[in-house]
Amino acid sequence: MPMLKSYQERLYPVLKDIVRHFGTPFHIYDESGIRQTGQTLADAFSKLDYFKEYFAVKVLPNPSILTIMKDLGFGFDCSSIAELILSRQIGARSDDIMFSSNNTSAEEFRAAAQNGGCILNLDDISLIPKIPEMPELISFRYNPGP
Repeated sequence: MPMLKSYQERLYPVLKDIVRHFGTPFHIYDESGIRQTGQTLADAFSKLDYFKEYFAVKVLPNPSILTIMKDLGFGFDCSSIAELILSRQIGARSDDIMFSSNNTSAEEFRAAAQNGGCILNLDDISLIPKIPEMPELISFRYNPGP
């Protein structure tokens, strides 16, 4: 992905100092850019009642980034117990968390039900017997393929 000019203007003046301080390699995230892009997305859907964007935690399971996303009003799409824990550690609760996992075990469903639960997003109807306690809100993914 090409670097935005606004990010270059913020980064290049301090890049040598960052390298000198931290060494290389390192990951650097643009909080201003993340906030701006997230707000643009939120604004695009703001006229839709009850719409909520869920950030896929597996993409970037970094508590600082998750906190930014929470500040922007995003929920969290989790696919593992570790992602549930991270989301809850930064303050996400129940409807802030969607649990979308594959081949989910009963243990994972128990973890999803803890601390006020979350929205379950199931791959298929065969997972229903594994759910120890059915949450108020549940959804199913539809795969039109084989």
